Amino acid sequence: MCGIAGILLGSKSQIDVSILKSLSHSLSDRGPDDFGFLGWSETRPVSTSRNLQTLENSQLYLLHRRLSILDLSEAGWQPMGTANGRYYIVFNGEIYNYLELQTQLQTLGHQFQSHSDTEVLLAAYTEWGVNALSKFVGMFAFAILDTWEHTLFLARDFFGIKPLYYTYWQDGLAFASEIKALLQLPGISRSANPQRVYDYLQSGLTDYGDETMFADIQQLPPAYFLKVSLANPQKPQISRYWQIDVSQTLDITFAEATAHLRHLFLESMGLHLRSDVPVGAALSGGIDSSAIVMATRHLQGNNLQLHTFSYIAADPYLSEAKWVETVAQAAGVIAHQIKPSPEELTADLDKLIELQDEPFGSTSIYAQYRVFQLAKAANIKVMLDGQGADELLGGYRAYLATRFASLLRQGQWGKASEFLQKASKLPGANQKTILLRAVGLLLPPSFQSPVRQLVKKDVVPSWLNYDWFTKYSIEPKVYHRQKGQEILRAELHQAVVENSLPMLLRYEDRNSMAHSIESRVPFLTPTLVNFVFSLPEEFIIANDGTSKAIFREAMRGIVPNIILNRQDKIGFATPEQSWLKIISPWVENVLNGEMAAQIPALNVQQMQTNFQEVLAGKSAFDFRIWRWVNLIRWVENLAVTFEQ
Repeated sequence: MCGIAGILLGSKSQIDVSILKSLSHSLSDRGPDDFGFLGWSETRPVSTSRNLQTLENSQLYLLHRRLSILDLSEAGWQPMGTANGRYYIVFNGEIYNYLELQTQLQTLGHQFQSHSDTEVLLAAYTEWGVNALSKFVGMFAFAILDTWEHTLFLARDFFGIKPLYYTYWQDGLAFASEIKALLQLPGISRSANPQRVYDYLQSGLTDYGDETMFADIQQLPPAYFLKVSLANPQKPQISRYWQIDVSQTLDITFAEATAHLRHLFLESMGLHLRSDVPVGAALSGGIDSSAIVMATRHLQGNNLQLHTFSYIAADPYLSEAKWVETVAQAAGVIAHQIKPSPEELTADLDKLIELQDEPFGSTSIYAQYRVFQLAKAANIKVMLDGQGADELLGGYRAYLATRFASLLRQGQWGKASEFLQKASKLPGANQKTILLRAVGLLLPPSFQSPVRQLVKKDVVPSWLNYDWFTKYSIEPKVYHRQKGQEILRAELHQAVVENSLPMLLRYEDRNSMAHSIESRVPFLTPTLVNFVFSLPEEFIIANDGTSKAIFREAMRGIVPNIILNRQDKIGFATPEQSWLKIISPWVENVLNGEMAAQIPALNVQQMQTNFQEVLAGKSAFDFRIWRWVNLIRWVENLAVTFEQ
């Protein structure tokens, strides 16, 4: 895991190396162990060095910050080149199946000088070109310079676990692992993206597609590559190399599917445990994190010294302490726990906003931040996490309505009625919410406004300045009506590629890298994900409303049954409402401050009124208040502008 960046200048442009130093320094948390630079121009050969001064007057610069995980020796240093001098790479991530690929490449005549996955990745690209991408099991964002073709090739992993941003600058192209690095470039625009501001404020949606909260900074979407001529840097070719296959449903029994899912998960876990440094795990006490911890013990045996790191809520209703302790005892781990306070959140919030680069949706991200902080204090450099499992396996309560809508769409009235009765009795679920959400998924847009009013979701809330959004032709979004017979499958796919997983992966990447920790997510491999999406919907959410039905069964004998039989859903949930009341003076200062009044997207007076109503118990609490505060502090901290 590392930080990468690069600047490809236009033919008549120059750059002061002090800017490159600032750019590199901004990524230092991602790679505190080492650093390296590359310089290239048409008039001289490639040079690599730790000293930028020796690379002055180059046309292309590549930067790397190293967090050493595999092959800790000098042989793993980057930028790394091939023996013939044609290709050079800067790479952020891990290729977990590098040993298998290395063996395959050796039979094709390739020789290796290191034990690093970077060298294997480079050899794979040399051998197979863009087709190498589909052979990787891992998380990655990398850039490869081809000195013979005079091209630069960028690629991002299948799910966007590793970030990659770019912008057009100085008649050229600049890219980096984080937005804050690109903001080091003089003259770079900090204008907000109006559509993304609306999406975030109205629904908390960020990180999907190729746009960001900054109008002039893009991200390379997951499963895409970018190729650009060094002579024409502002006209890249951007193409997709992989996508989830949702076109087929396997004819398979539940028992057969359970056995295969168990095999795929344990196989993925085995690959994700490859490391030359100690590995730990985040443990919430839920099914996913418990499966990771117990599978680690199952695969590695009793001799492994396994550390787990958990957030424990002070609110007994939200606390998962008993579940955490159950798994910790069963796995025989060295358990670490953290109980952050709202005062600590206030003290750390600006730091959190700065490291995230873009606003976030709730304070649960702070719980995750503190878990990684705890892991760093224990000298752990690699962590395993269950990110993606809820999106794949229908773990959120909202998916009950989605499964119900599928049954209605398919005309299975008896099953639908039985499902509604049983699902409504689950913790955190109720019949009215399931019915209304299902209707929202089934109705055409023209009928959705009354439904939204019933569930108290206004597409143009009074605290937004709709006139400002109208100026930029921003239209309110309504429920997305799903077509086809399997609405649950469609909604889970949308969660993976658009409205949930992308932002959760960004939160995780920044929170882990802020503490120089590599976070690995073993649920997210193409083979495992494609298999889950090929299963019948009742394997995902059972006819009694049990979520993750097939995965629960697949983990029998590995994870304690008391965990697998849990029907509640908490996760890293923080006591948002009680915290809000404790730090309300700070929130009021933000809402009443000069910066809030200068943001044209907001109706600040209405926000202040809403907040007082929430404090007085006259209005229901929801995450909108955290989004207000986030946006205002983000604008101030990063000097964001609203002039297009």
